Amino acid sequence: MEKIAKFEFVTYEEYAKALADKTVYEQLKLPQRATKASAGYDFYAPYDFSLQPGETIKIPTGIRCKMQENYVLLLFPRSSLGFKYRLGLDNTVGVIDADYYNALNEGHIFIKITNNSKDKILNVKQGEGFAQGIFIQYGITVDDEVTTLRTGGFGSTNKEG
Repeated sequence: MEKIAKFEFVTYEEYAKALADKTVYEQLKLPQRATKASAGYDFYAPYDFSLQPGETIKIPTGIRCKMQENYVLLLFPRSSLGFKYRLGLDNTVGVIDADYYNALNEGHIFIKITNNSKDKILNVKQGEGFAQGIFIQYGITVDDEVTTLRTGGFGSTNKEG
C-alpha cells in the first residue's frame, strides 16, 4: 500500500484561535484507522459534546494533513453515527485539498456536523471517533493549466487574499 500523507497537529497558537484550552490541545489524538483493512481514518472528538436533534457544532480538530499533490482527503461522519443519528456534515462531504496544508491557518481542519435525528440526543466523549477521512487520488483534464496557489484558509478557494 502506497503511503501518501501524514497527519500532524496545528500549533497551539493556531488552535487557540478556535479554542484557547491548552489541556484540550495537549490531549488531541491524530486520526487513525481502526483495522488494517479500514479505508477511513477516524477523527476523534477533542472534547465532550452533546447535540440535541437539529443542533449543529463546528469542531476544531487541531489536525492538519500533508499529502501528495494528486490526492484529496474526503471527510464523512462515522457510519454508525450517520445511521443512528442521521449525523451529517454541513457541507455534505468535507474536501481537504493537498494545498490546504500550506494555508494561512496552517491547514487546520474543522468539521461542522448536525444531528439530523428527530428525537435522539447525540453524546460524544473526548477521544471518541465522530468523523472519518478517506484519501482519494484524482486526475485533471488535459487542458487544465491552473497555476494559482492557495494563500487563505478554510473556504478560501477562488477568493482574494
